[in-house]
Amino acid sequence: MDRWKGKVAVVTGASSGIGAAIAKELAKAGMVTVGLARRVQRIEALADQLPEECANRLHARRCDVSKEQDIYEVFAEIRHRFGGIDVLINNAGIVRDTLLFADDGSEPLRDILNVNVIGLTLCSREALKSMKERSVDGHIIHINSIAGHKVMNFPQMNMYAASKHAVTAITETMRNELREMKTRTKVTSISPGTVKTEIIPNLEESEGFPMLQSEDIAAAVLYVLGTPPHVQVHELTIKPVGEQF
Repeated sequence: MDRWKGKVAVVTGASSGIGAAIAKELAKAGMVTVGLARRVQRIEALADQLPEECANRLHARRCDVSKEQDIYEVFAEIRHRFGGIDVLINNAGIVRDTLLFADDGSEPLRDILNVNVIGLTLCSREALKSMKERSVDGHIIHINSIAGHKVMNFPQMNMYAASKHAVTAITETMRNELREMKTRTKVTSISPGTVKTEIIPNLEESEGFPMLQSEDIAAAVLYVLGTPPHVQVHELTIKPVGEQF
């Protein structure tokens, strides 16, 4: 991680769970870390959990990645305030109860696609713009899911799997485009199994269900960032021991 010290990382969905763990670890690793979320005060509180010498490296900015204008404004501010973006962690994601044949309108379906797919794509576009302006070989990391590689029978989570399959395809599409641009910016998809977060906090205790911790995914982010410039991890799948999927 030495080559990233003092460089700027942006983490979407940084107010809790995986995003919060990633933001803290990047700040501890020496990166100027900008956490984006709607609940900006929760990111600000993360600084209290960091060693004193790291706390001033973590910065909070409000951004709803389902809103296009929010993305443009906050990325412009980051480029102006911090000089540019070197690493982007696309962590923001939502789950909604969705049945594709349910007669309950399109809003839940659109919410998932707007955050998990469109928001991820627009954030990546804005980050790359900063990298290209400064001729930086950066790194874009998508926090994907095992649901992005296999459709499991979880009723009412059907559009979530579709959105994560889209992330898998987008990762490879971005890599193709970056190669054609003659840039050495990397793109990595990290696909966890079940992670204990606010969305599903109690499965492990109530049902003996094996789960990962948010810190496990943060460690994976540090691993892929720490690879040499000529090494690109395309896909990293992480499951807890004993998971059945």
